[in-house]
Amino acid sequence: MSTKELKEKNPGVLKLIACKCPRCRQGDMFMTTNPYRLKSFMKMHENCSVCGEYFDKEPGFYYGSSYVSYALSIALSAATFIAWWMIIGLSLQDNRFFYWIAFNAVFLIALQPPLMRLSRTIWLAFFVRYDKDWKIHPARKPEKQNEALKNAW
Repeated sequence: MSTKELKEKNPGVLKLIACKCPRCRQGDMFMTTNPYRLKSFMKMHENCSVCGEYFDKEPGFYYGSSYVSYALSIALSAATFIAWWMIIGLSLQDNRFFYWIAFNAVFLIALQPPLMRLSRTIWLAFFVRYDKDWKIHPARKPEKQNEALKNAW
């Protein structure tokens, strides 16, 4: 078995972190690859350019990604708190805790564009599973499409 076949067999989570399609793990979900291009960083393709999976499932589908974004922010905050505690330390005698709060706020604001994109990718991956035979199985068109409400959120 070649390395390419092994990679296709087990695509892993890294492709989701790169905001690839959860079905084929090859096509890009977003129109721009740079998450810090703030005017267009959340614009998504209608469907995957590789496997044809539809990204717009129904109106308001990605509202649920806010829960994923919240969980990721809490996990990052806990990680920075533990790192701050181990490296710098915490004390009631000085303001190191407040410095951590300020550092964490700036850190989370700086990571907000990639976190928002990642949370959309993870949210879609909850509903669209990886299909190693995506070339054989065509993508199904979503049932609940309302063109008048498209992009109204």
